[in-house]
Parts: sequence; C-alpha cells; structure tokens
Amino acid sequence: MSPTIAVATRAIRSDDESFLRRVYAGTRLEELAIVPWDDAQKDAFLRMQFDAQHRFYHDQFPDASYEIILRDGEPVGRLYVDRREDEIRIIDIALLPEARGEGIGGKLLSDLIAEAGASNKPIRIHVERYNRAMSLYLRVGFAPIGESDLYFLMEWTPGAHGT
Repeated sequence: MSPTIAVATRAIRSDDESFLRRVYAGTRLEELAIVPWDDAQKDAFLRMQFDAQHRFYHDQFPDASYEIILRDGEPVGRLYVDRREDEIRIIDIALLPEARGEGIGGKLLSDLIAEAGASNKPIRIHVERYNRAMSLYLRVGFAPIGESDLYFLMEWTPGAHGT
C-alpha cells in the first residue's frame, strides 16, 4: 500500500445499497464470466443473491458492525465484523476489483489483529478454498482450524505469532 493512501471505515448508511450491490457483483465476476447467461440474467441472479446474503448476515449477526471501506475517503469495499465475547468474527471483507492488491485488506487485518491482541481474543473467518486473499491471511498469521468442501475456517490467535 502506498504511504499516501488513507484507509478508513464508516458505518453503512441507507444510501449505500447500490454501492454494496456493486461490491457484491465484483466478488462474483470470475464465476459469472463462465455461465452462458445474458446481462439481464446475470443482473437478476446478482440481485437475488445479494438480497439473500444481506438478509442472512443481518439475521444471523444482528449486533455486527457493517462498514464501508474507504480509500482516501472514497468507498472501495465492505467490512462486516461481529465482535463476540469470545472472538472477533470477520463475516465478510470485500473490495472492488480495482481496489485489490493495494494493501487495503492487509491494513484492515492489521487493525483487527491489534484489536484482537489488546482484547486477547482470536479472530476467525471463513475463507473460500481458492480465494486469492488466502496468502494474505496466512502471511499475517491466520491458520486453518477447520474446513468444508468450499471453505477453510481460519483463525488468528493472540500470542501465537509473537503478538
């Protein structure tokens, strides 16, 4: 990340929905590139999937923080975190494709690691098996502690990495 880039977050507002839909669509680009659907079918699919995911997250994690990721004050992603009594659970972290690879995710993880270290809590996140960010999670000290067909449950533990 360039030292001149400022990374911050802010709470999601009611007028962020179209941006959040764009972020979600950006997470499905590769997957949708191979299906033989026209743009209208892809848009309908993305709308349905976003709505279902949005409802699920808010139903399952009603006390979580739902935030917009800002780069130099401009929205570039979303960060959903559920701070529980016994852990910090990253529900979702996603960046627009054009904002990936700039160190933004690493900065956000570093901030969460500092918070987790100060509160002596582990951080956990489900990461898709073939997610490009897997190397970042491993590099900052996350380790797999469980798995399913699609996901690894990754954990960062205070004190395990000299922190």
